[in-house]
Amino acid sequence: MSINLQKGQQVNLSKEDGGDLSKVIVGLGWDIARRGSAVDCDASAILCDKNGKSAGIADTIYFSNRTHPSQSIYHTGDNLTGEGADDDEQIIVDLQRLPFRYDKIVFVVNIYKGDERKQHFAMIQNAFIRIVDSDTGKELLRYNLSEDCPGMTGMVFGEIVRNNGKWKFSAIGKPVKASYIMDLVKLYS
Repeated sequence: MSINLQKGQQVNLSKEDGGDLSKVIVGLGWDIARRGSAVDCDASAILCDKNGKSAGIADTIYFSNRTHPSQSIYHTGDNLTGEGADDDEQIIVDLQRLPFRYDKIVFVVNIYKGDERKQHFAMIQNAFIRIVDSDTGKELLRYNLSEDCPGMTGMVFGEIVRNNGKWKFSAIGKPVKASYIMDLVKLYS
């Protein structure tokens, strides 16, 4: 049974039987509030060390850098329109293969060229992040964003954090000004 999270809530990541997860699918989705409008949202994962710092774009998985050098994280591809049901973009994370120098994976979405195009998160609805057990295909948790964020072009959806060898997910939902992936990476440098 999937857990519906609220902003700020944190939950341990484990299999339904209580065992450790090996691989998860992080699905991110959204709809465009006005039909006929084209808004290009990009989902990304920023890897951080125990101090919450990223080494930069090399440790960021996004549409143009789809596989981490460790082969532990993979982005399935860019959805330019947000059309379709379920996940618009997915990031696969092999938790067991993730190098120990990383203790946090931050999942973010930015509206590509949002400032230039005068687009922002108030033009997005039904946004969510969910975690699925890759072995069983079962959704473990979901966080639905409910805030209206005019003027904001980026969103920190949530993060997976390693704590004493165990993984936890935190629902964040923090709107930011970030039309490009580098704007988001700078938040963690």
